[in-house]
Amino acid sequence: MSEAINVAPLARGSQWKQRFLQPLLRQRSAMAGLVILAIYVVAAVCAPWLATHDPTAQDLMAALQGPSAAHWLGTDSYGQDLYSRLLYGAQLALIIGFASVALGLFVGVAVGLAAGLMGGRTEWVLMRIVDGLLAFPELILAMAFMAVLGLGTENVVYALALSFVGPFARMTRGDVLQVKNQPYIEAAKLMGVGTAAVIWRHVLPNVVSPILVQAGMRISIAILLESGLSFLGIGVVPPTPDWGLMIAEGRAFITMAPWISGVPGLALAILLVALNLLGDGLRDAFDPNTQKDAG
Repeated sequence: MSEAINVAPLARGSQWKQRFLQPLLRQRSAMAGLVILAIYVVAAVCAPWLATHDPTAQDLMAALQGPSAAHWLGTDSYGQDLYSRLLYGAQLALIIGFASVALGLFVGVAVGLAAGLMGGRTEWVLMRIVDGLLAFPELILAMAFMAVLGLGTENVVYALALSFVGPFARMTRGDVLQVKNQPYIEAAKLMGVGTAAVIWRHVLPNVVSPILVQAGMRISIAILLESGLSFLGIGVVPPTPDWGLMIAEGRAFITMAPWISGVPGLALAILLVALNLLGDGLRDAFDPNTQKDAG
């Protein structure tokens, strides 16, 4: 009996590995992005041990110093160590990026499921709200939410998450509309399976792939938007180590101390490229049409 029970999980695991994991591992660009992302994650997690200075400590006597043994990447106009601020900035960028996308995904998927499954007036109301969110560029929408919520790291997460609800909701609703009328869904309902069980066992597994791909692509957008908000002065509050703030602070010294803006700018660019490479790899791995074409 125990052997029969274990067959299905093993088969599902083998099928997942064959359909998704193996195509992803075959893509060198996606693997390069994953390696770079892993380096950033390790640096962010180990920031308290890797940093050589307090990222918020100011030493005006050491302001605008170039890279040296004391300050590996130099200092800014307040004498703050750029290397330490870069590490903690990576930590903040990844936390905000992943947290905002996760929250936006949760709310957007819930809205999309409700609209797709309930239909009628409920669907009409929910999708009109989603259309209103999608009518504005994400940066403008995030700026509007920040104007309402106020400055701060938590509010940046909420503002970005709200700006991501629309895309997740529309995608989920479209996939649900394609799935809910399939014969196996009707068969499950005729067998007396509850609505919650139908959603969990039959609907979500069939719409999760494009949602995960969308989430992977949105993380890079979230990090870029967060840096943009901080650069404009309506995001994270100084002296919090944030790449957008660091780039903005270095504008006035770009000719005499280009490392102040250049270091965080380069770190941000590399991270965004890595995330985009990984996102493209996830899209290709989860898209059966792409796999078929590649074969």
